[in-house]
Amino acid sequence: MELKKYADYDQMSEAVAKEIAAHVRRHPRTVLGLATGSTPIGLYRELIRHHREEQLDFSEVITFNLDEYYGIQSDHPQSYHRFMQDHFFAHVNIPEQHIHIPESQPEDVQSYCRRYDEMIEEAGGIDIQILGIGSNGHIGFNEPAEELQLHTHQVQLAPSTIEANSRFFSSRDEVPRSAITMGMRSILKARRIFLLASGEGKAPIVKKLMKPAISTRLPASLLWLHDNVQICVDGAAAQLL
Repeated sequence: MELKKYADYDQMSEAVAKEIAAHVRRHPRTVLGLATGSTPIGLYRELIRHHREEQLDFSEVITFNLDEYYGIQSDHPQSYHRFMQDHFFAHVNIPEQHIHIPESQPEDVQSYCRRYDEMIEEAGGIDIQILGIGSNGHIGFNEPAEELQLHTHQVQLAPSTIEANSRFFSSRDEVPRSAITMGMRSILKARRIFLLASGEGKAPIVKKLMKPAISTRLPASLLWLHDNVQICVDGAAAQLL
C-alpha cells in the first residue's frame, strides 16, 4: 500500500485524474470501477476537462459502479444513477451500454448480484478501481462487521453511515437503510486501486487505516492484501499522520 499526500483537494484530484487519463490513452478499452460521494467529484471534474480540452476519448471505456441505494428510484435526486449522470457520464462520451450501476430494485436480488459480478468478469475485470472511505472505514457499502461478504450483495447500512449520508437528504428518515454493493472480493480483484480521502473529518480513519493490520471491523484495511493500492490524501486528511 502506497501513501501519497497532496497539498490540497484539487491537487489530489488532478494527480489521480492524470494517471487515469494516461491509462485510458494507452488502453482505450479500460474498465473503470467508480465511486460516488463528495470525494471523487473533483476527480470526475478533471476527467471531464481532459475529455473537453485534451480530447481524451472514453468511447471504448467500460464502467462499473460500486453501489446503489436499495429501493430508491434511479431518477431520485440522491440516487447514484443520478449522481453519476450529473457529475460524469453526461459530460463524456462513454456509450450508455458501457455504463453499469447496480439496479436499485431488482426483482431477484441474489440473482441480480451474481449477474453483476459475472458482467465484470465478462468485461475482463476492473483495471482501475476508485474508492472513497467512510468515517467508520467502510469501502463501497461494506460496513464494519464480524464477517464481510465476498461478492456483490445487499447490505444493511450502519447507523453511522445513515447519519453521514443524511446531509444529502431532507431528513435522516429519508435515507435508505440498505444498499446493493460490490463485495470485498469484487473490489480486491481490481488490478489497481486508488483510495481517495479528503477533509479533516477523514483524518482519524486514515490514521487508523495506515497501521498495517487487517480487521473486518475496518473493511478498508483489507486493502493491505492487495499489491497495487495507492492511498491518496489531501493535507486535511493527512494531518494526523
